[in-house]
Amino acid sequence: PVPTISWRKVNGHNPSKARLRKSQAVLEIPNVQLEDAGMYECKAENSRGRNVFRGQLQVYTYPQWVEKLNDTQLDSGDQLRWECKATGKPRPTYRWLKNGVPLWSQSRIEMVNGVLMIHSVNLSDAGMYQCLAENKYGAIYASAELKILASAPTFPLNQMKKTIIITKGQEVVIECKPEASPKPTITWKKGDKALRESKR
Repeated sequence: PVPTISWRKVNGHNPSKARLRKSQAVLEIPNVQLEDAGMYECKAENSRGRNVFRGQLQVYTYPQWVEKLNDTQLDSGDQLRWECKATGKPRPTYRWLKNGVPLWSQSRIEMVNGVLMIHSVNLSDAGMYQCLAENKYGAIYASAELKILASAPTFPLNQMKKTIIITKGQEVVIECKPEASPKPTITWKKGDKALRESKR
């Protein structure tokens, strides 16, 4: 006799959007997603017995961004850490480009699993960077600009007073806050002699 047919997803539930056609002989899953992957079982039975067929559904996807890059400004000498993350099946691999040219690991430059690190950045590191995430189904790009700030120390005009008048025995505070990139080293002199720290 004509068998009755039933479908089930082994170790899971049938997708709610799944449809059965042709007396349940055809299982249709529209708009397949990663979570639809798995083992499916078709069971046919009549008064003479039953038979079961199992088939594996594997779902592959092109990469999609989870985390992108942001434009960044750093002082000369700082460390850059950028991370780009993408999902996809098979899992995407990552490549980096600077101004459209492939970037390679060097003494200051590390690239591991979508993370780019540049130690002690300088003006030569400035430019447009691209992270490329790819698997065999496609590739996607994320771009960001790295700007390096570098300037010699300058003092704001209104910061230092030419003369400070203070009563003997009181405490005096003299601030030295130059604008500079990278952060400058600061030394103090009284006349021509370097000042050393003391109890006072």
